[in-house]
Amino acid sequence: KAAAAEVVTISGYQNVPENDEGSLLNALANQPVSVGIEASSKDFQHYSGGIFDGSCGTYPNHAVTAVGYGSSSSSPESVDYIIVKNSWGPKWGEGGYIRIKRNTGLPGGLCAINKLASFPIKFKTT
Repeated sequence: KAAAAEVVTISGYQNVPENDEGSLLNALANQPVSVGIEASSKDFQHYSGGIFDGSCGTYPNHAVTAVGYGSSSSSPESVDYIIVKNSWGPKWGEGGYIRIKRNTGLPGGLCAINKLASFPIKFKTT
């Protein structure tokens, strides 16, 4: 007997608590998260690689998708980051992605990444 096809319907969204990096990481452990960031600085716009720790503001003005997080293994200290997919094409950043430094001590995070985040809520049906 053939297995029933699983259908996923997006039924809404859930906001990540503002200025709560831990909650953002918990959400990212399960799915991509839509985030607003401040992207108008020249440092951000001309990013070409590495873990971003450049200049940027504190008010989100650009929507991107956070897709994961990690830590570098560089010496003398590792650097924590969030992996973000931008919409500016594969020639920007690291193939269209940026690694934004996290654990900065800034409540809103670097480039306000912790301020405005949400993810879809889905219900499964068969």
